[in-house]
Amino acid sequence: MKNDLPKRKHPRLNNYDYSSAGAYFVTICTHNRRSLLSKVVGRGLAPAEIELTEYGKIANDELMLINSRYPDVSVDKYVIMPNHIHIVFIINGEAAGASPRPTVMDVVCAYKSLTTKKCKKLKPIKKLFQTSFYEHVIRNRDDYEEVARYIENNPITWQYDELYSEE
Repeated sequence: MKNDLPKRKHPRLNNYDYSSAGAYFVTICTHNRRSLLSKVVGRGLAPAEIELTEYGKIANDELMLINSRYPDVSVDKYVIMPNHIHIVFIINGEAAGASPRPTVMDVVCAYKSLTTKKCKKLKPIKKLFQTSFYEHVIRNRDDYEEVARYIENNPITWQYDELYSEE
């Protein structure tokens, strides 16, 4: 019997150490891109505002706790959109021998797990986030500034976003 399921793409760079000091742009989508995290108010206008749902508030609180869980990791910029979250993580410092720095995947997986667990306590939900996530290693200052502008403008341009959903 032939397996006709599409093969999952692995977007990570081969042979790249994702615990290396630097900046990482991450996008986490909700399962089936359901609009569970926020509402964008004032679309197409500057400044558009984000109104967090109860799930979105939990997602925000968990983002604020990342640095206390991972002292070498900070959240530099982020936006919680209705069906996805854009984050710039900064990994600082050097690996500490027996306690190596976490990888981007470690941080994202823990974040998704803890956020989902707390959301399930609030209101039962089968699955909050998609299995994987998108990441981009920020390579230089220009790249960082482009990502920062994208995050800042995401609420304003929401209706034109590839992840946009009326749901």
